[in-house]
Amino acid sequence: MVYRAVAISTLAALAAGNLTNQALASPNPTTSSPQAATRNYVVSVEAPSASHSPITIAAPEAIAQPESAQVRQTPVSQSAPQTLAQSTSTPTTTTRNVAVPTTSSPQPTKPPVSSTNRSTGTTAQSSPTPAKSTNSNDLAVVATDVQIKGASEELQQIILKTIRTHAGGSTSQSQLQNDVAAILDTGFLSDARVTTSQNRDGVSVVFQVQPVVVRSLQLSGNKVLTSEVVNTIFKSQLGQPVSPSILRQGVQQLSQWYKDNNYSLAQVVDVQSNRNGVLTVEVAEGVIGNINVQFLDKDGKPTQGRTKTDFINRELKLKPGEVFRVDTARQDLQHLYQLGLFDNANISLNGDANKVDVTYELVERPARGVNVGGGYSADTGLFGTISYKDQNLGGVNQQVSLDAQVGSKDLQFNGSYTIPYRASEPDRPGISVDAFRRRTVSQTFDDNFSNSVEADNYQEPREGQLGGGVTLTKPVGDWNASLGLNYTRTSIRDKDGNIIAKDALGNPLSFSGTGIDDLVAVTAGVSKDQRDNPINPTSGSVLSLTTQQSIPVGSGNILMNQVQANYSQYVPVNLFGGKKPDVLAFNVQGGTTIGDLPPYEAFNLGGINSVRGYGAGDVASGRSYVLASAEYRIPVFDPVGAVLFADFGSDLGSADTVPGEPGVVRGKPGTGFGYGAGVRINSPIGIIRADYGFNDQGDSKLQFGIGQRF
Repeated sequence: MVYRAVAISTLAALAAGNLTNQALASPNPTTSSPQAATRNYVVSVEAPSASHSPITIAAPEAIAQPESAQVRQTPVSQSAPQTLAQSTSTPTTTTRNVAVPTTSSPQPTKPPVSSTNRSTGTTAQSSPTPAKSTNSNDLAVVATDVQIKGASEELQQIILKTIRTHAGGSTSQSQLQNDVAAILDTGFLSDARVTTSQNRDGVSVVFQVQPVVVRSLQLSGNKVLTSEVVNTIFKSQLGQPVSPSILRQGVQQLSQWYKDNNYSLAQVVDVQSNRNGVLTVEVAEGVIGNINVQFLDKDGKPTQGRTKTDFINRELKLKPGEVFRVDTARQDLQHLYQLGLFDNANISLNGDANKVDVTYELVERPARGVNVGGGYSADTGLFGTISYKDQNLGGVNQQVSLDAQVGSKDLQFNGSYTIPYRASEPDRPGISVDAFRRRTVSQTFDDNFSNSVEADNYQEPREGQLGGGVTLTKPVGDWNASLGLNYTRTSIRDKDGNIIAKDALGNPLSFSGTGIDDLVAVTAGVSKDQRDNPINPTSGSVLSLTTQQSIPVGSGNILMNQVQANYSQYVPVNLFGGKKPDVLAFNVQGGTTIGDLPPYEAFNLGGINSVRGYGAGDVASGRSYVLASAEYRIPVFDPVGAVLFADFGSDLGSADTVPGEPGVVRGKPGTGFGYGAGVRINSPIGIIRADYGFNDQGDSKLQFGIGQRF
C-alpha cells in the first residue's frame, strides 16, 4: 500500500504538470519560465589533429647535396579539437556581417529556457547539472512512451540521443526539467516544453519544440573567404528551420573551397546561431605572422649567410599579414633556386591556423671563386689563365665574372657584369654588360676535306671574335623577355695569327670576302621557365624563343635574321623505388637564317653539346637545323649519377645554301644519330659530365663537359 501511494502521488504531480502546461525546467513548475537568453548552436566538423604531416611541395632538387625541398610544418599546432564546440581559437580579423533577408515564420512568442552549453548535434551530450526540484515528491515513474513534436526527423533523432527519458524507462520531474534544458543546449531549438499525461502503466511524455529558423548570415575571421561564397553554400538553409546535416555539408564545402584555392592551413572553426536566427560562420585562415630566414650549412646546422635577408624578403611573394598559400610558397622556392644562390631551400611553419610564422631554410651555394692556371699549346705557346667569379656580389645577387688567358702570342678575355631584374623594383629592368676577345678553332672550317681535294699548305682556320653588348631583361606576364644590342668583329686567321680570306678550294671564309666581318645586331627573346631547379632540374619545362636581326653597317654590310626555338621537358619517374626520383628529360630545338649568312654563322651540329658520338661540327653546317635529344637520368649515390642518352640532328638539306658550302665540301653527312651512356658528378664548380657515345657512322667518342646537356 505504501508503494501504491507513492506511485499515485508521483502520477498526480506529473499530471499537475500537464494541467499547468508549464516547462518542467523551470525552478518553480507553477510559475512561468524565465526570459530566455541568446541561444547558440554548433555543428561539428572534422578538424585536424594537433600533429600534422608535412605539406610537401615539389621544389627543386639540391645541386651539391640534392634533397627535395618542401614546406614543412614543425608543427603548425591546430587548436581546434574534434568538435567545433570545444574550439578555443579566436581569429584576429574583424567580424563582418553578411545579412541575407528572408521571409520566414515569426519567432515563437513563448521564451525558451536559457542555457550556455553547446552541442555538436551528432552525439548525445551530457546533461547539465540537475536543477534543484522544489517538489518534495520528486519520485520516479515509468515513461510508457516519449514523443517529440514540432521537429524534423533529423532533429528528433538528435533530441532522443540527448534526453535521458526514454520509453520504458523511469523519469521524474527533475529529470524532465533537465531533459528540457539539454534539448535547448543542443542549440538547434529556440523553445522546448514538456507535458505528461497519466495512464494505467505510468505517464506519456510529449516534448513540444520549436526549431531555430535561420534568417541571416554572419562571417567572422575571414580575409580571403568572401560573403558570396558563404551565401551560395548556405543558401538552402536561409529561411528554413536549422538542419544539422545541411550545416555539416556547408562546412565540408567551405573546407573544400579552401583546399581548392591552396589555403592549406585554413579551417572552419565554428558554425553557430542565436535565437534571432543569425548564423555565424567563424574561420581561421592561416594568416602569416613573421617571415624569417635561416641559413644552414651542408649538415643542416645554423650558420652565417652571405645573402642579405632584406634582399631575400623583397624577392618573396609570401608577406606578413597575408593568408598562407601553398602554391605561393612553391613559387617562392622555385624563384630562390632560379637566383642560382642556393643548393637547397625549404619552408617550415610554426604557429596555428590564426597566425603562422614562416621560416625559409636556405643552404647557400659557393658563390665566389678564383682559379689560376697555365699551360702550353701550339696556337698560343706558353700561357697563363686566371678566372674570377662572384654570383652574389654585395649579398644582393649581382654577378661579375672575368676569364683571361695571357700567352706569348695572344691575349683573350671574357668579362660580364649583371644586375638581375628584381620583382621588388618592377619599373627597373635587369641589365647585363659583357665584353670579350676570344679565338677558337672553327667548327665550320675544320680540315676534313673530301679525298678529291688536296689542301697543300692549308692551315685550319681559327675564328677570332672581339666585341661586347648590353642586354635588358624584364618579365612580361608569365614570360621573361630580353632585348639587347651587340657588336662583334669576326676575323678568320691561321695558327700564326695571319688573316686568311679563302679556304683551300677558294671558297670565302667571311661574308665580305676579306676575312674580316662586322656584325651589329639587335637581339630579342622570350622564355618561360617552369623547372624546379634551373641547374639540375627534376621536373617542369622551359621554352625559349629568340631572334637576332643584324644592321647592315661595317665590313660585310650584313643584313641577316636568325630565329631559334628551344623546348625541354623533365618528368620524374621512380622505376627502382629509390629515395630520389629518376628523370626522363627531352629536348627539341631548331632554327633558320633569313637573308645574308656569313659561313661561320652556319648552324653546326655534332659534339658534346649536340649530337654526341660525333666530333664538334662533324654532322652538319647548315642554314637551318633541327636537334632532338632524350636522356634517362639515374641518381646512383651522392654526388654521382648515371645517364643513358640518344641524340639526333639534321641540317634539313640546307648545307648547300651556305656560302662556300663548308659542310658539303668537307663531307659532313648533314644528318646524324648518336647514343650512349655517361656519368654526372656534382662538384663545387657545377655538374661535371663524361659521355661515351656511339654514332651511326660506326665511330665512338669519350667527351667531357660542364653542366647538363640541357
